[in-house]
Amino acid sequence: MPKIIFINKDDSKTEINASSGLSLLEVAHNNNIDIEGACEGSLACSTCHVIVAQEWFDKLEPAKEDEEDMLDLAFGLTKTSRLACQIIVTDKLDGLTVSLPKGTRNL
Repeated sequence: MPKIIFINKDDSKTEINASSGLSLLEVAHNNNIDIEGACEGSLACSTCHVIVAQEWFDKLEPAKEDEEDMLDLAFGLTKTSRLACQIIVTDKLDGLTVSLPKGTRNL
């Protein structure tokens, strides 16, 4: 099982062994990580915004246009921002590290 590392809003780390095939949002919700996901992964909000560690960003599948459009609404957007509902856990993501932004914007 791939290990996913969440850097929480208080800068603490939570390491989770995640099942392949789940979205990062599902992994977070299944493990009580403080990430909203108001639209429940339907790509209609930006509340599951995460900041991917630079060394992992290029290893992810590229964001599609719909995700990029939603990211434009995200609080604290960075060059390595992604939506957790669009990142699917695979074995090649073992060690993936993502940070939760200090806030969210739900429009």
